[in-house]
Amino acid sequence: MALKFHVLTNIQAGRKILENLPKEDGLDFEFVNLDAGFELFKSTGVALPDKTVEILKNECDGGLFGAVSSPSKKVEGYSSPIVALRKKLGLYANVRPVKSVAKLDKPCDLVIVRENTEDLYIKEERIFDAADGTKVAEAIKRISQTASERIGAIAFKLAIQRQKARELNPGSSLHKSPLVTITHKSNVLSVSDGLFRQTIKDLYEAKRDSFEADLHINEQIVDSMVYKLFRDPEIFDVVVAPNLYGDILSDGAAALVGSLGVVPSANVGDDFVIGEPCHGSAPDIEGK
Repeated sequence: MALKFHVLTNIQAGRKILENLPKEDGLDFEFVNLDAGFELFKSTGVALPDKTVEILKNECDGGLFGAVSSPSKKVEGYSSPIVALRKKLGLYANVRPVKSVAKLDKPCDLVIVRENTEDLYIKEERIFDAADGTKVAEAIKRISQTASERIGAIAFKLAIQRQKARELNPGSSLHKSPLVTITHKSNVLSVSDGLFRQTIKDLYEAKRDSFEADLHINEQIVDSMVYKLFRDPEIFDVVVAPNLYGDILSDGAAALVGSLGVVPSANVGDDFVIGEPCHGSAPDIEGK
């Protein structure tokens, strides 16, 4: 089977892994480079060309997105290309596995499933003057039932798939049964995070009799989740979270196994996947 992958920015490591898969798997990869990123924006005024999106949609089987630099302050006209790709290609789930392979004091084998399309990352922000002349900034946090159901469903599916893999290879995991942990802050954000929490719980109740494994759920307030993640990482199997919490938790969880450089990530939709590293481009050490 021939698969065509498009590569956005320089990502040699992921490309080499795919190229060196065992030939008996019957997979053959073709790679085509596409443009995106802040460096492209600085030279052309466009961070994600329409042509790049169209080629990804119509001409390839998957994508690899390399680490790119992004400005830490507002740059007029610039918007993150990977955030835009997630929306344009319907990549609603960011899936980040974190598994210790060496013997550690605190072993872990978990996957963080992060909702990828909304929350504060819709980037609807404004700044205005208060009555006393000082500046006030606001950002909209959007949580929808549709996106929450969708991310809950993929978390349940992934937990069941992991359980099937464990049954085929007993002793390969820390876990004996599938567990999905819903992470939220609904004790404060009772409307937005409350909707996320309740939607996934309702989905579980509606689907539990049809699951192919004895799947259970629990929940954690996000600050308690951070505490327990670093104190007892071995208790977590699949963690599902809104966009912002998932972003923070998955980067933090990388410290459990060494660094962001050894943790993979995939942006997943119903019909397309883009793999990417969790880390940034480290421009401060470029050329050293």
